Amino acid sequence: MKLAGLKTVQNAHGESIWAVTWVPGTDSSPPLLLSGSVDESVKIWRGDELEEEACNTGHSLGVVAVAAHPAGSIAASTSLDSFVRVFDVHSNSTISILDSPPSEAWNMHFHPKGDLLAVAGGGSASVKLWDTATWRTDVSLAVPRGEGANGKSSDKSGGKFVLAVAWSSDGRRLACSTMDGTIAVFDVARGKFLYNLEGHYMPVRSLVFSPTNSRILYTASDDTHIHCYDVENKSLICAMSGHTNWVLSIDVSPDGQAIASGSSDRTVRLWDLSMRASVQTMTNHTDQVWGVAFRPPGAQDVRTGRLASVSDDKSISLYDFT
Repeated sequence: MKLAGLKTVQNAHGESIWAVTWVPGTDSSPPLLLSGSVDESVKIWRGDELEEEACNTGHSLGVVAVAAHPAGSIAASTSLDSFVRVFDVHSNSTISILDSPPSEAWNMHFHPKGDLLAVAGGGSASVKLWDTATWRTDVSLAVPRGEGANGKSSDKSGGKFVLAVAWSSDGRRLACSTMDGTIAVFDVARGKFLYNLEGHYMPVRSLVFSPTNSRILYTASDDTHIHCYDVENKSLICAMSGHTNWVLSIDVSPDGQAIASGSSDRTVRLWDLSMRASVQTMTNHTDQVWGVAFRPPGAQDVRTGRLASVSDDKSISLYDFT
């Protein structure tokens, strides 16, 4: 497996780009790329061409995360303004604006069936679940307060700062990562906290389940390591090292055979999971890499693999993945 650079768009946004994801292709539309920036905008790009199709400017502060509905029709963005904006990716029209208290809307992820949107609650030490039919939230999963991986108790505000969320491929479990390095796992159907996964000792800013094995979870941390967990057995399978600074983003290939990571060391790395090792390092970016995203399989006979990365250098890079 390897990556080959296809295209880089310099100054794709006016400021740092902190978020990237793919909108799945449909019978009537090819996959689209979404990027979110500190310049307060979300841009929609045509996949292989990386040509801008639309720009959403509804936020009043920097965009920290973007997420796409599995049906390929709507997407959402979160911002430092604490709003979640839901919009139609084809018309770019706003569908709903979800209000959160200050510092309580961070990374987010749609349920595999698309009926729920999980939003990391930041300082509220919780994950909020929004019903995508009504855009109302009636469920908030609290992350238990306790000792973090560094052995120190959580801050006096009452909980852990929740940074990122990820659904398992079967939709049964939800994992969320925290500033202290622990990962909380929930049984969502029962609304029950199950346990914490430990091993990291610094913030975990990104995590993703394998699309081919719902019990395998990958995490990326400021401690420069990538971990692979078996959430069924509550065990750490392996820890992978190679980056020389914070690992800010991680994604897994659609076939479940590789992961890509972006780091403060300004590189994108490709990891072969059978070898549990980094097999390639890309140096397209000149500043820290905040997001990496593999393109999901598309409905329009999309057979070639693609990976996108975004950075503080304001650029978007697109790679061929084989």
